[in-house]
Amino acid sequence: MTEAILMARARDGDAGAFGELVRRHMRRAYFASLGLVGSHDDALDLSQEAFTRALRASSRLDPERPFYPWLYGILRRLCLNHLRDGRSRRAKLAEAGAWLEDEAQERAASSNPSRAVERDELRRRVATAIESLPPIQREVLVLREFEGLRYGEIAELLEIPEGTVMSRLYAARNGLAAALGDDL
Repeated sequence: MTEAILMARARDGDAGAFGELVRRHMRRAYFASLGLVGSHDDALDLSQEAFTRALRASSRLDPERPFYPWLYGILRRLCLNHLRDGRSRRAKLAEAGAWLEDEAQERAASSNPSRAVERDELRRRVATAIESLPPIQREVLVLREFEGLRYGEIAELLEIPEGTVMSRLYAARNGLAAALGDDL
């Protein structure tokens, strides 16, 4: 079933159609949220809250437009509000680090131990470097590098000019390069 049909049905109150939209986009929403807030638990909560709010606003769905950009607008506002609310940056980073550490340890068990240790350390350093970026740079970096969006798509999602997307991405990449030095 096409996304437009699902959106039309969800707009008309079909919970099953909305459930299918959630199923199709929940992973992407989670990873976008994780990239913005840096915490596994917060990313789960915020992505679920975004779908809850989307369901409440489903009467405003426009089947002529893609679902994810509309959902991303909701998710983005939730994440930025969450960051602004002032939860401890150190606690969020510790949570993200622990999650990345667990994932790395699982993968290390099935591969070369010395390479796994190196990869784990690099992953921690990259996560720390990404977390240290200002939120507006981190958001553009996540959308481009992890979501794979083009500059125009990012500009449309964030409602900013493409040039601003490019300058934020340039600044984010320079920040990462400075934080990581010769490690990459």
